[in-house]
Amino acid sequence: MNNKLIVNIIHRPELSPEYAEKALGKGEGVRDESLDIFRFQQDCAHKYGLKTTIQITYASLFSDVIISLAKEEHEKYGDEIGLSLLGLPCPEFKEKYKTEDFCIWMFDEKTKEEIVDDVFGKFYDAFGFYPESTSSYFLDAYTINYIKKKYPSVKCAVATCWEEGPKAYHTCNNSWYTFMDGGPWNPWIPSKVNSHCPAKNAEDDSGIVAIPHLSRDLMACFDGNGSNFGTHPQNVLRGMIYYKEDGEYEYPYLYNLIDQYHHLSKYNDGYSYNMMFVGPGWLNRRGRWEAPYELLAKSYDDGMRYYGKLKSEGKLVDMTMSEFADHYRSVHPDYNRGECALWKDILYGSNKEYFWYADPAMRTCLDFNQGGALIDLRPYVARIPQKTGIGTENVYDASYPYLIQINYRAGFFTHYAGAGTIKSCKVSCRGESTDLCLCRTMAKYDKIPGGVRLTTDPVTVTLGGKDIALRSVFTIMEGEGKLITQRELLTDLGGEEITFEEYFTGAFGTTEYQADMTGLTLGVDEEAMPYTYHGKTIEKHASQRAYVTIPDVMTTVEMGGDNDTAAVSEGIAFSPVYQLKLTKTIKEGGITTWLKLEKAN
Repeated sequence: MNNKLIVNIIHRPELSPEYAEKALGKGEGVRDESLDIFRFQQDCAHKYGLKTTIQITYASLFSDVIISLAKEEHEKYGDEIGLSLLGLPCPEFKEKYKTEDFCIWMFDEKTKEEIVDDVFGKFYDAFGFYPESTSSYFLDAYTINYIKKKYPSVKCAVATCWEEGPKAYHTCNNSWYTFMDGGPWNPWIPSKVNSHCPAKNAEDDSGIVAIPHLSRDLMACFDGNGSNFGTHPQNVLRGMIYYKEDGEYEYPYLYNLIDQYHHLSKYNDGYSYNMMFVGPGWLNRRGRWEAPYELLAKSYDDGMRYYGKLKSEGKLVDMTMSEFADHYRSVHPDYNRGECALWKDILYGSNKEYFWYADPAMRTCLDFNQGGALIDLRPYVARIPQKTGIGTENVYDASYPYLIQINYRAGFFTHYAGAGTIKSCKVSCRGESTDLCLCRTMAKYDKIPGGVRLTTDPVTVTLGGKDIALRSVFTIMEGEGKLITQRELLTDLGGEEITFEEYFTGAFGTTEYQADMTGLTLGVDEEAMPYTYHGKTIEKHASQRAYVTIPDVMTTVEMGGDNDTAAVSEGIAFSPVYQLKLTKTIKEGGITTWLKLEKAN
């Protein structure tokens, strides 16, 4: 099965779809149309030889027609019958729970348990067995642990929607009060402590395999609104990424995005994955966004046709969710194995390139359009046991905190110099300096024992009238939370000196707004200082390490290497960041530094 794209096609028969109800009003007309759309989606998949997973919703459990249809499709096509925790806000649910809320992770713990037992019990009454898969936009660790304890048959779940954070909130006119970004973009085994984090060992294993709600464009989605960039065809239409030629609508970007996921097998030992999970609200007869129903229906059918084409060519394997869970565990025996994505721009035609990496210790992203700068960093090693929902400190914000995030806390290109979170390198020679963030490059990927390595194409900087060629090499050690960075001098300087300053500008949080920093401790070797917003600095020669400890996210960030000096500095109230710096002056060779994340009690 190596180098074949694995796909999950998932449909849910929402008889009270929120989007359609808002557009069309309530009543039997909406239910009838939703049922027709579900049939259409199923027929599209089966027409092209694809099996699906049917995620039965709460409202569907009150429909004899849906229950009968699901049983028939299971017998005829091998479709799996799972149970969705989406689609809750039907009249029966609202009457029973006396609420307009509908996101399972936003309820208090007692109500979460009550809803789970209610839905799973009704499912058993309808089908005579408990499901092997479930789904939601997000499932917190508490809910996953409860489901696995009470209903151990469940082995797979749709558990997060990648990068649904402040960007989605702003795109929804500041009305979408549910944040959940910071998790993996590809399937993972969730930790019992925090469902965003991949499990680090068998004791930490929640017992399920999690999949994302959609397969997103790992560049366009991160940089902009993710709702426009996914393998859900209606996302592509909402992003207006299509054109009309000879009277027919075409959307090559959708196929390029599916192919890009297939290409990830190159970086993951032959394994690649894709999924599509679409509710019926997107295909109602009045259309969605600027697209008429005819285009919505055509795009869906064309998407299924493309998957069917790949399957007929021997390039794709269609699986149900539970089948995929078994397969994932068979090809991921090592918990520390990293998920890798060297992602190229497939939308705008640039040479921009990101490298995404996730394992139980961290999630990170390197931007080679900025010389390999680190632009996103999440400390999974901390296993932050945040609870989510009513009665907790995170009623609606389920995001996993960042240490670096250039979209929420800027990066190198800021209005106020030095205020953005990023890890990069400054280079100085002949009294002039530049930042490698200004050097666009591309990278080559290599799998090495115990980790992965990215080597950039050489870049040339001109300092004091002298052209200097440099190359960067980044090595990530799997499961260690460690990034090793080498900056190599490729030009003979004829005895002149060049100085490298490897730096890390960090913050923490889940949105653009910074919490109080006074709890941080900054230090070099044995000398330390509390964060006071006064711009203080500690600098030492022949030092072993520079570090910061951040109690709010239970993380210590350390940097060290073959540097001459190390320094830490605090920001000011106008620029609430901190900085770790390692400096080395050479005439030949380079500088090798390491960054390590550790859990701080």
